[in-house]
Amino acid sequence: MSKKIVILNGSPHKNGNTSALVKAFTEGAESVGNMVTEFFLDEMNIHGCKGCLGGNNTKECPCVQKDDMIKIYPVVKEADVVILASPLYYWNMSGQLRTAFDRLFALEEGDKNLLRGNNKASALLMAAEGHGFDDVILYYDHLMEHLRWKNLGHILAGGNFKVGEIKDKPEVNQAYELGKSI
Repeated sequence: MSKKIVILNGSPHKNGNTSALVKAFTEGAESVGNMVTEFFLDEMNIHGCKGCLGGNNTKECPCVQKDDMIKIYPVVKEADVVILASPLYYWNMSGQLRTAFDRLFALEEGDKNLLRGNNKASALLMAAEGHGFDDVILYYDHLMEHLRWKNLGHILAGGNFKVGEIKDKPEVNQAYELGKSI
């Protein structure tokens, strides 16, 4: 049975190393009939969460802010799998990804929690210059516990300073195989 997969790509480089992982994952996922929707967050107009607790998930746009998150909310609500893709910046996900994910909190506000649980699964795809993934893995694993999503794991590709350095690394094939396994 095919799955609906959404990728939140927090890289600022459409053809960068993180995007190479996303491309490989997508090819693997689509090769077995899954439907993949990718949001390249750097090209979207998404404002930071105001922490106002004014969201209501029964509305078309559950957040009080009206920006490009309105494109993401319905796809995430319907998704079986949410892939978080990001370069490693200061031991965490990029600001683009963190901002968009923080805004998903609006799906938890309202009559029924549309984010937490709901048989969703997730994986983390990351590329980095270095290899210091411990802090982001801790954050991601805690996030999966909080959301009650099945944690499909992490593909973490360190040692990629220049665009394209990831090309022949095993993590690219691992991303493909992860996509294919869903």
